[in-house]
Formats: sequence, C-alpha cells, structure tokens
Amino acid sequence: MTDTAASTRPTHPSTILVVHPKERRSKCSLEPLRNRPGFVFWTFPDQHDQPLDQYVRLGMGGPPIGPDDAHQGLLVLDGTWRLVAKMEPDYTKLPIRSLPPLQTAYPRRSKTLDDPDNGLASVEALFAAYHLMGRPTDGLLDHYRWANQFLAANSSCLNNHQTPPVPGPAPFGQTSRSQPPEKPDDVRKVIRRRP
Repeated sequence: MTDTAASTRPTHPSTILVVHPKERRSKCSLEPLRNRPGFVFWTFPDQHDQPLDQYVRLGMGGPPIGPDDAHQGLLVLDGTWRLVAKMEPDYTKLPIRSLPPLQTAYPRRSKTLDDPDNGLASVEALFAAYHLMGRPTDGLLDHYRWANQFLAANSSCLNNHQTPPVPGPAPFGQTSRSQPPEKPDDVRKVIRRRP
C-alpha cells in the first residue's frame, strides 16, 4: 500500500445512518449523502455484521458530543420522532452523545404530536455533530433547502462550541494535500459561500 492510499482513509469509522423503512426517501434530509464516501446507510432493523464497539449514537440525554468523540464512528437514527423511539431499543448498548440546544430550520407540521424541544432535521443534527467533533462539514448541507436559515439561526451557538479540526489524513477519500482542506473558522463564512 502506498502512503497516498493510506492518507485517503478517514481517521474514524464510517458514519452509519440507520433509516426507518417507513421514512419516505423523498423527504429524507440525509438522502443526498447516500453515495458519498464515509457514509453507510442501513435500513432498520438490519444491523449488518459491522461491529459497533467503536461507535457513539447521536441522541438526546447523553454527554455533549465533541472532539473527544472524533476518532469514533457516529451512528444516527433517521425517521420521525415516533419511529426513532421504536428504533432506539436496538441501540441501547451504544453510548449516547447529545448536541447543544439548536434551532431547526425545517418546517414541520405534525397533526398528531409535538416535536421534542431542540428537535432537528437529521442533516442539521449530522452537520452540527461533525462541526462539534472537528470533522470537515464541506458539502453536508449542499442539498438541504433550509441550510442558510439553519446556519444563520445557529451560528452563535455553533461558534461558541467551536472545536479545532481533527489532525490526521484527509478524510472521506480526499487526496492528500500539502495544506489541510479549507475549514471555515466561523459558521458565518459557510453562509456567505452558499448560493
């Protein structure tokens, strides 16, 4: 194996996105990431044979996610709040990591129940988790219709919890460069770069 091949590997396991089969793909905010390197999609209840001992689960009620978790894999449950509640018992062995209070930009309309406080669209939660762990967030919100509103509403919170980038090889199959890939010092710079 060459040094270049070794440097293109992520410094952490792939992010696993577990999607409930009743979740409509047309409404799934994570769907644009389906073929992106570094992301693996599972359909609940399939758990495949991948060991999860080096993973944390994004959820509510755990310690805050941060740079100490950057070397671990991240597992995200995707579905309505009611469906996610049915999925959680299958992943109770994974340590939970939480996000700070953030405001969603996703326009929700539930006729049956209220969303929990601080409920986010899955792609918003994934972006925030990656940002707080110090992982590159480039392109995560490119196909999210409400990206500018989400970033504008949460820039001060995300900037107050800002973490340095994780040292190591370029993640997600990017080629190694003499300088690290651009990582905004400030979430507001991401807002200005979006069309």
